[in-house]
Amino acid sequence: MRRLAQLNEIVNTWRTLEKRVDEARELFELALAESDVEMLAHVAQEAEAVEKELDTRELALAFGGPYDARSAVLAIHAGAGGTESQDWAEMLLRMYLRWCETHNYESEVLDSTLGEEAGVKSVTIEVKGPSAYGYLKSERGVHRLVRLSPFDSAHARHTSFALVEVMPEAEGEVELDIKPEDLKIDIYHSAGHGGQNVQKVATAVRITHLPTGIVVTCQNERSQGRNKELAMRVLEARLLEKQVEKRAEEQAKIKGEHIEAGWGNQIRSYVLHPYRMVKDHRTDYETSNANAVLDGDLDGFIQAYLKSRMGSAV
Repeated sequence: MRRLAQLNEIVNTWRTLEKRVDEARELFELALAESDVEMLAHVAQEAEAVEKELDTRELALAFGGPYDARSAVLAIHAGAGGTESQDWAEMLLRMYLRWCETHNYESEVLDSTLGEEAGVKSVTIEVKGPSAYGYLKSERGVHRLVRLSPFDSAHARHTSFALVEVMPEAEGEVELDIKPEDLKIDIYHSAGHGGQNVQKVATAVRITHLPTGIVVTCQNERSQGRNKELAMRVLEARLLEKQVEKRAEEQAKIKGEHIEAGWGNQIRSYVLHPYRMVKDHRTDYETSNANAVLDGDLDGFIQAYLKSRMGSAV
């Protein structure tokens, strides 16, 4: 029923656009016949609005993957480099939270591990809303930052790396078969904030999926039950992502392509010194307004990536 509703929405959108185009054409012919300048200006505005809507619809064609319409789970991991990379990971977290806020996506930090001096070692957030995964899948990969270090007494230039993972949220379908006997669940005291409750009650949860070795933790909530619920959601998303990767590997073998995954393949560079530039190495899309990007203005990068992947089910 959910899939049927999505298809009905798509069909109705195109039929509405078709009707608007027909009405604009008739109005244009009438305006020409009567030399009505005001009516022509109205038709021009409508044509511009329809063109903008068509651009949006064209972008939606890039959502060919089976999970693109879903919510997403996004994880950020600091790379080698200690405090520098951990601070960079926190900057990326702020960037994505701002992007979510701008696009009216509901975001929630599911788990985080703080850095020793600043930033975060790793953080996992849930992004709820239609097509969140379809948009955010463009962010998967290694992000590189070049800047003058605020943590270096010599104020030298440093390069930092962070890995961003993006997974579709599992929706409790038959696609995942998680057996209770395959799970090892550990309860322990949280290392994060939480006041006296953290000291008195073991509320943090660690779940290990024995067949795959996947380990997820959650310690941000004060309730053990809530932490377990959130940890299971992250585990389901990681297992679903594993399925997606397996299918992608099988397709790559058929196509004869070689896919390198993981570190060493930076997808985007954020340069703050000696000049200011953010460049995506997959699409060559770039902007000199680095501050806006770090404040969540990612639409240009996301759209360029999706258009480059048009017709590809990723």
